[in-house]
Amino acid sequence: MPQPAVFVIDMLNDCFVHADLKQLRAALCSSINELTALARAGGHPVVWVRQEFEPDLSDATIDMKAQGIRMFIKGTKGPDILDELTRSESDIEIVKKRYSIFFGTGLDQLLHQLDIHLIILAGVNTHACIRTAAVDAYQRDLPVQIVRECVASKDTHHHDVSMNYMNGGIATVTTLAQLRHQWAPALGA
Repeated sequence: MPQPAVFVIDMLNDCFVHADLKQLRAALCSSINELTALARAGGHPVVWVRQEFEPDLSDATIDMKAQGIRMFIKGTKGPDILDELTRSESDIEIVKKRYSIFFGTGLDQLLHQLDIHLIILAGVNTHACIRTAAVDAYQRDLPVQIVRECVASKDTHHHDVSMNYMNGGIATVTTLAQLRHQWAPALGA
């Protein structure tokens, strides 16, 4: 089996101001905690990816600058990972400035150093950051798995469209139960 790494994307305070995500928060966090515990138990890296921008928006996206959108601002609670998510000292954290986990982050080098050959995605928003991460991994010939219970979007329609688009093409949609079964030998089960 290729060496996997779990990437948890944008599980941040500012993402959960949207009503649809607020409703999913508890279940999503519980599923992600289960996923990251499984990964650590199997000796697989867990990478937390979060978005953060300077207070003057100098490194923000075009629309943020044009509209004065002040989300994920450094020095505020906005870009912080949700408190209910369980993190470990062995986990890795990456700060990104755009939708893609690859754009300007040095992730390619990290994947090479860790000998990672499978990307497992969790987090939000499915139609934006999850989809872009999957496409960019696919462009690098890296297999991608998306854990169904561990992704969500503020836009449920586009979540569904994105999941259908990615499944069986650029990614494989899997479940926590399927991952538990897949990793059972490594977990001694």
